[in-house]
Amino acid sequence: MIVRIFIAFFLFNFALISCHGEKSHGLPASSKLPSVKESLNEQQKRKDSVVLSKFDLVDVTEYNGAILVDLKYATSDNFMGMKLYEHLHQAYLQKDVALRLAKVQAYLNEIKPGFRLLIYDALRPVSVQQKMWDALDSLPPVERGKFVSNPKNRSLHNMGAAVDLTIVDQQRNPLDMGAGYDDIRPLAYPSMEKRFLAEGKLTASQVANRDLLRKVMQSQGFRQLQTEWWHFNACSRAEGLAKYKVLLEEPKELH
Repeated sequence: MIVRIFIAFFLFNFALISCHGEKSHGLPASSKLPSVKESLNEQQKRKDSVVLSKFDLVDVTEYNGAILVDLKYATSDNFMGMKLYEHLHQAYLQKDVALRLAKVQAYLNEIKPGFRLLIYDALRPVSVQQKMWDALDSLPPVERGKFVSNPKNRSLHNMGAAVDLTIVDQQRNPLDMGAGYDDIRPLAYPSMEKRFLAEGKLTASQVANRDLLRKVMQSQGFRQLQTEWWHFNACSRAEGLAKYKVLLEEPKELH
C-alpha cells in the first residue's frame, strides 16, 4: 500500500511540473514550433529581401494591401503567349515609387470607393525586355519602340520605376478601356483618343475610364506613355538612370 501511495504521489507531482513548464512558455506544446511550411516561407522571404535590398525594391502591396496584382508575363496571357518570368510573381518597385502608388490607391478609393488598381507589370529584367524586343522584329525599330523600349537604352521597367496597370470596380472587373492590355493598335494610344472618339471607335465611357486612370496616376506625378493607356512612368529615363540600379537578369531567389 505504501509503495502504491508513493508512486501515485510521484506521478501527481510530475504532472504538475509538466503543466507548469508548458504554462511558462504561454503556448501549448503543439504551438511551440512553426510548421515546416511556415519556416520555409520565412526563409524564402529573408532570401528575397536580401536580393530586393540590393536594388532598393519593395513589394508594392506591402505599402497598400488594396492594390491587386496579376503579372501577365508570369503567365502565358500576354502578347507573346508564353511565360517570361520564372521567379518574379509579385509587383516590385522602387521604394519611393511604391509609396507614390500607394497614395494613388488611397486617392482612388476616396473618389471611387471600392475601386482598386490592378498591376499587370512592374519590375522587368533587361533579359526579358530583350526577348520582347526580338519578338517584334517584324516592325521597324521606330515603330517597335512605341510598344517596347529598346533594351540597349534601358527601360524604366528595368529599374522598377514604371508600372503597367488598370482599374477594377467593386466586383474586381477591369474597367473597359476600349483596347486590351498589350494591344499594339493605335486604338490603345492615349494620343489618339479624341480622334477615335469622334469616329465612334471609342465610346465616351471608355475614354472616361482612361481619364480616371490618368487622373489618379497624375495625382502622384506619374506620366502616361502616349502609345499605351496602361503604362505610367515615375520619372524620365535620364532621371531613372541617375537614381536607380538596372536589373539585368531575373533574380533567382524570388519565387
